[in-house]
Amino acid sequence: MNEKTFRTTVSGAGGKAYIELPFDPDEAWGRRARHDITGTVAGHEYRGKVQTVEGRFRLSLGPAWLRDKGIGIGDEVEVAIKPEGPQIDLMEPDLVAAFSADPEARAIFEGLTTYCRKNYMRWIGDAKRPETRARRIAEMMAMLHRDAEERGRKA
Repeated sequence: MNEKTFRTTVSGAGGKAYIELPFDPDEAWGRRARHDITGTVAGHEYRGKVQTVEGRFRLSLGPAWLRDKGIGIGDEVEVAIKPEGPQIDLMEPDLVAAFSADPEARAIFEGLTTYCRKNYMRWIGDAKRPETRARRIAEMMAMLHRDAEERGRKA
């Protein structure tokens, strides 16, 4: 499922370690406000979000993570990562259609944390009847817009 694998060298600057991605995650996985990813670095589990620094895409590696895994700046590592959480293109047709009809709601949804996206999907998936599911999808779309509006007012 859209997993990207590559070999790279752990880089560091200003006391921080990171891995530069050799690809643009927006091109690989679709444009979104944030890319939460999961996978492995040097065979060790990794979860995080892609950060953009000076137009380059990076995964941060904290000092404790590096120490615990026995990895250091300058080490060559194998990386295998993929998007974490619900991916719209892999959802059921009614959800794909709803997000296709409302690109703004799709962008808002994709900018949420994995935890929030999973909760929305669980709530919709728990519907027993088709009409309940359809109502919940419509409610989710409205809630996404309302939440984004409120965040805009607070900013």
